[in-house]
Amino acid sequence: MVEEHVDDGPGPNLRRRELGRELRQLREKAGKKVADTSRYAGLTVTTINRIEGGKQVILPRNVRLLCQFYGVEAQLSDNLVRQAEESNERGWWAMYSDTMPEWFEKFVGLESDADELWNYSPIVVDGLLQTPEYAQAMFGLMASADERTLQRSIDLRTARQNRVNCEKNPTRLHVVLDEAALRRVVGGEEVLGNQLRYLIEVAEKPNVTIQVMPFSAGAHLGLQTPFSMLRFPEGFDDMDAVYVENLRGGVWLERPNDIKHYTEVFEQMRARALTPEESTEFMDSLASSL
Repeated sequence: MVEEHVDDGPGPNLRRRELGRELRQLREKAGKKVADTSRYAGLTVTTINRIEGGKQVILPRNVRLLCQFYGVEAQLSDNLVRQAEESNERGWWAMYSDTMPEWFEKFVGLESDADELWNYSPIVVDGLLQTPEYAQAMFGLMASADERTLQRSIDLRTARQNRVNCEKNPTRLHVVLDEAALRRVVGGEEVLGNQLRYLIEVAEKPNVTIQVMPFSAGAHLGLQTPFSMLRFPEGFDDMDAVYVENLRGGVWLERPNDIKHYTEVFEQMRARALTPEESTEFMDSLASSL
């Protein structure tokens, strides 16, 4: 049974980024250089930079040391230490850590905090839109997929979907699906038919937009690889990133030029793809033909 996950504010990734940003501002206000700070705290320059960038665990004792060096008053120092403790709390996805590699756990955590997701899926139906039966057919391809691992993987996928569609603050999900992903008979015709009907149903949700890139569109910029662009709430938009997955890991693209490039690619794909209404009609025709 998959638990419902309630959105109770920023997750640990955003909290860590927020804390790091505040520590950097305090350092700059105190007129301290990174090198001086690293010597005082007994940490490397790289560690200080990663702390300020919110890219690693921020230990409460290190926050206390930094606050002492910056001359921060006791009340604010205590608040920041408490923020460090909260930022190290593991997210809801931790209960599934036995079923996913570390690199994918990072993606799930950031996906959970994202305000908006732009996903392109050219080969199979995007994971956030898969039915349990379709997901089972996909996960069943793994040689090491015993029954328990298979069910846990399906439960994680369902939990990610629940998080995106939570009532309080749903994630805006925009997916471009290539026609090939909709025609590939994963799990048999019955499973595919039910998957297509589910896509039509979920496309009615106010936070979900599905567009189909038909074969007739010809060549387009996104042909080479699937990707997911994670876009974060205002104030955290410097965290925007592109995630590209392969069979052995994931690649993160976070430079402004990379974000700009993939934004342009996705926007061009949206313009070339069928409209959401046309996409629903197309998926309905495919489902009727099975």
